[in-house]
Amino acid sequence: IGGLQSVVLYALPELDGAIDTVPLGGLVGEDIYLVPERVERLIGRVKSWVNLRKKPASERKIAVILYGFPPGYGATGTAALLNVPRSLLKFLHALHEQGYDVGEIPEDGEELIRLVKEADENVETSNLTSQNSVNIRTLEKWLGYLQTTRVEKQWKSLTGYGIKTYGDELHVGGIQLGNVWIGVQPPLGIQGDPMRLMFERDLTPHPQYAAYYKWLQNDFYADALVHFGMHGTVEWLPGSPLGNTGYSWSDILLGDLPNLYIYAANNPSESILAKRRGYGVLISHNVPPYGRAGLYKELINLRDLIAEYREDPQKNYALKSAICKKIIDSGLDADCPFEEAKKLGIEFTPENIGMYSASVFDNYLVKLYEYLQVLENRLFSSGLHILGEAPNDEEMKSYLDAYFDQEEENQEEEKVIRDLLEQSTDELSNLLKGLNGEYIPPAPGGDLLRDGAGVLPTGRNIHALDPYRMPSPAAYERGKEVAKKIIQQHLQENNSYPETVAVMLWGLDAIKTKGESLGILLELVGAEPVKEGTGRIVRYELKPLEEVGHPRIDVLGNLSGIFRDSFVNIIELLDDLFQRAADLDEPLDKNFIRKHALELKQKGVENTSARLFSNPAGDFGSLVNDQVVDGNWESSDELANTWQSRNVFSYGREDKGQARPEVLNQLLGSTSQIVQEIDSVEYGLTDIQEYYGNTGGLKKAAEKQGGKKVKASFVESFSKDTTPRDL
Repeated sequence: IGGLQSVVLYALPELDGAIDTVPLGGLVGEDIYLVPERVERLIGRVKSWVNLRKKPASERKIAVILYGFPPGYGATGTAALLNVPRSLLKFLHALHEQGYDVGEIPEDGEELIRLVKEADENVETSNLTSQNSVNIRTLEKWLGYLQTTRVEKQWKSLTGYGIKTYGDELHVGGIQLGNVWIGVQPPLGIQGDPMRLMFERDLTPHPQYAAYYKWLQNDFYADALVHFGMHGTVEWLPGSPLGNTGYSWSDILLGDLPNLYIYAANNPSESILAKRRGYGVLISHNVPPYGRAGLYKELINLRDLIAEYREDPQKNYALKSAICKKIIDSGLDADCPFEEAKKLGIEFTPENIGMYSASVFDNYLVKLYEYLQVLENRLFSSGLHILGEAPNDEEMKSYLDAYFDQEEENQEEEKVIRDLLEQSTDELSNLLKGLNGEYIPPAPGGDLLRDGAGVLPTGRNIHALDPYRMPSPAAYERGKEVAKKIIQQHLQENNSYPETVAVMLWGLDAIKTKGESLGILLELVGAEPVKEGTGRIVRYELKPLEEVGHPRIDVLGNLSGIFRDSFVNIIELLDDLFQRAADLDEPLDKNFIRKHALELKQKGVENTSARLFSNPAGDFGSLVNDQVVDGNWESSDELANTWQSRNVFSYGREDKGQARPEVLNQLLGSTSQIVQEIDSVEYGLTDIQEYYGNTGGLKKAAEKQGGKKVKASFVESFSKDTTPRDL
């Protein structure tokens, strides 16, 4: 599942709060084939949710999963940014009030965690009544022959590895309070990056890990799971990266169990794995009030960067240099040194990053990621967040001070944020609703400092993307600034307005910046987003010329394959915008879109307002970089021709990859400047070949077509400075 399918089947339904996405089949040629086993899985999960809704609270059996977090620190019963002992105690009391059988609740949260830890670690000496274990013969029956064989192939035998294994018995540690069972998720049992598990198809969880989750289904007979905080490991187990199959271990071990997953609101990128691979209905929680907010923002950027790299280390190898640069710039290499680099005698620099083996670098990232979690906790001005608790006066002041960051507080905006923060109580009430089988309202994940008040209130089923809200208000404003500076620079240097500017529309950059490149394009054309009542953008409206303050600049929009496949709605809105701009009855020296469209029309060219060009449908890349790597070229004109032949395909409401060479050539010939957004947190100009392969290729094609030098300008989207800088 990739490209447009992932947006249609996952991202868009998630905006409406969809859960438990199970792919039921696929296309073979032109025919759709169902996979019966997948249909059974969906039916099983739906039945479980219906059962949860119908079953009286007093009879429901709930399994609460705690962690030892960060891994290797022995911190049982902790989670990132969440006070687990106090939150868990509050949750148990809330269950009691709802009529659940919770037995005798300990008075103190720390005492509760101590009891769970003791049951998990001390098997023989434990004085607890619940001594749960799974015999290997029982596990074989639960897993079936095929899965048992996979586990034995990885671990030699079901008892040979020894993790919480005693003879033929696999220990399942935890305590039971009435109908509520509380235990600690087993360790993964492998060295190195747990996130790589997802891409190692032959790896399996160890036998006791499998026994733990199977016991919850087949012996305890849980009606629902609650993964208590960020984050566990079941969603990272080997299997299909997107779209669980019957061979995906997260699917095998979670089975039909409803899974409520409490997750920090500020980490949407990783929460999506919990949602998609771990069938998690996410319940977001607030983060504690901020202390050193500036450094916190930097760490969030680095954490997101590492998370993106770990999604697919092989595919995202190009991020290594950017990660290294960020580590050095923030001084983290001193706090958390790369010991292997010292042993090898190779200085840790972006230039040297390719000299370390992938495993050495990845293992360092595991260590660094753990350190970031610890450091992040220290950057907050008060203790960890308690689930369902609104901020007190002191905490509220900390949130507002960090949000306004020495700027004068806007009273109206302050009131809105106060009201939203007060709704943190929804975290607990929505968790209880989820356990009733009720709908949890969706919201975008994010951070108050970085993403604004739109990420509040918490207690929501968070998602990572809303293509119908791009550009965001901030991205639109920044894009406007950039476009105005581009026009101003051209006026100063040439004493004239640019007729055509090429804007690079790249998918990952658009997602990260929430559409700054769209903001640039809209200002050049003289347009603005129009929203419906829900806040979704339904049209890009042309502003009157006198309001725009400059001619309507024509735009050659060069789409990356990801942008082309992921943002079909935006492409159609832009195509509609260019059509209307070309049809406007305005002077030609005030509307270059109309001017160029009329010139093409006189030549009998069709679709004269086509402005969005990319590679052939379903294909990716300009191939210029391949040509350069192979040394298969004599002059830059050859590279220009390669770029042109690969980007002649038009996209819009009607065009779905039609070749329109006349339109592209006309736009290239009138292009005087290219503008590219860069987020150096991810990629520097020399880090990846796409910059010269696409932007450089376009530059050469425009120079060849127009017979003049074309300027390439870059804007650092991570910086407050919106000044375009020339290459």
